[in-house]
Amino acid sequence: MDTTSDKQKAQSQLTDLDSLEAIQKIDRSNVLGSIQALANQIEDTWEQISKLKLTINSEKIKQVVVTGMGGSALGPDIVRTLFKQQLSVPFEIVNDYTLPAYVGPETLVIASSYSGTTEETVAALESAQKKQAQILIITTGGILANQAKQHNYDHYIIKPNHNPSNQPRMALGYSTLAVMALMRQLNLLSISEEEINSVIASVRLMNQQFDVEIPQQNNQAKQLAFQIIGRIPVFVAAEHLEGAVHVWQNQFNENSKTYAEYRVIPELNHHLMEGLRFPMTNDHTFYFVLFQSELYHPRNQKRVRITQQVIEQAGIESEMIKLTSQSPLEQVFEMLVLGSYTNFYLAILQGVDPTPIETVDFFKEQLQQEG
Repeated sequence: MDTTSDKQKAQSQLTDLDSLEAIQKIDRSNVLGSIQALANQIEDTWEQISKLKLTINSEKIKQVVVTGMGGSALGPDIVRTLFKQQLSVPFEIVNDYTLPAYVGPETLVIASSYSGTTEETVAALESAQKKQAQILIITTGGILANQAKQHNYDHYIIKPNHNPSNQPRMALGYSTLAVMALMRQLNLLSISEEEINSVIASVRLMNQQFDVEIPQQNNQAKQLAFQIIGRIPVFVAAEHLEGAVHVWQNQFNENSKTYAEYRVIPELNHHLMEGLRFPMTNDHTFYFVLFQSELYHPRNQKRVRITQQVIEQAGIESEMIKLTSQSPLEQVFEMLVLGSYTNFYLAILQGVDPTPIETVDFFKEQLQQEG
C-alpha cells in the first residue's frame, strides 16, 4: 500500500477542503448540510416527542429489544452503551430477521428503520407481532409507518427537515434522540431538558471548530482526515463511547468508502495486541485513533495510555484524542461531530461523493432478483 503516493495526491486537494465551492462539486447531495444540522435534529426530535402521548404500559416492560440495520441502528447503539449504568431493564439490539426466544408480552420491541422498508426490520416486526410484544416504531414512512397506523402502535414518524442528504447514517440526531426521548417518556431513562439543551449548545459550538471555513492548520477534523488517507483506521474507545465509536466505523465505511474497524477497551487488551506483529505490512497499513476520557474507569484510562504504547512499539502510527466535555452525553456528541466532519473530509480528499452507496445498492438489487 503506497500511502506516500496517496498522501501526495491528497496534498494537491488540500485547498479544496477550505473551499465550500470545491466541496459542493463533490458533495452533490449535501451531506455537509446534514452534518451541520445535527443540533437542529436533536432539538426538533426532543420537541416533537415531548408532545407525544404514548399508550404503552411501561410497568409491564421487563426488557427492551431494538430491531434495526445500518444507520437506523446507530442511535439505539449509542443509547445502549451510553446509559448502560442507568438502564433498569436489559436492552438488546437485533440486527437480523428474527428475535430472541424470550421476546413476549413483557418485551418492548422498538422497530427502527429510516426508510420503513428494511426487510430485516419488517421481518422482525412480524415476529414481534406473533410474540405479542409491545411495539414502538421509529421511521420516516414506508411499511413500518403503515403498520403503526393500521395497528395503532405508538410511533414517532421522523420528518427529516434537517437531513438534506436523506441518508439514515446522517440522521443521528433523529435516531439517537428518538430512542432516548421515547424511553424517557416510558420512565425507562432519566434525562433532563437542561442536559439536552447543553448538548445542543455544545454541538453548535463544535460545528464552528470543524466547519469548512476553519483552515486545516486550525481544524482537527481536516488534519485527522489527511492522516488517515491511504491507511485502514482502527478506532478505539471504552465504556459510554462504544456506541459513538461504532458510528465512526459506519460513517467511514459509507461516507468515505473506507475500510475501518472499531475496537473496545478493555476487551482488545486480551487478544488484539498480539495480532499487531503480523503481517509485516501492519506498520504502514493501519492508523489507530484512540479516544481518552477522564470519565472512564481509572483502570480503563490507564489501559488506553498503555495500549497506545503497545501500538507504537509495534511500529504502527497512532493518535490520542482526549475528549473535553464534562458529561458522558456531551462526550458522545463531541465524538459524533468530530467523526462526521473527519469522514466527510476524507471523502472529499479521495474525490468521492459521500452520499451514493453503490455497492450496498448493488447487493440489495442482486438479493431482490434472487427472491
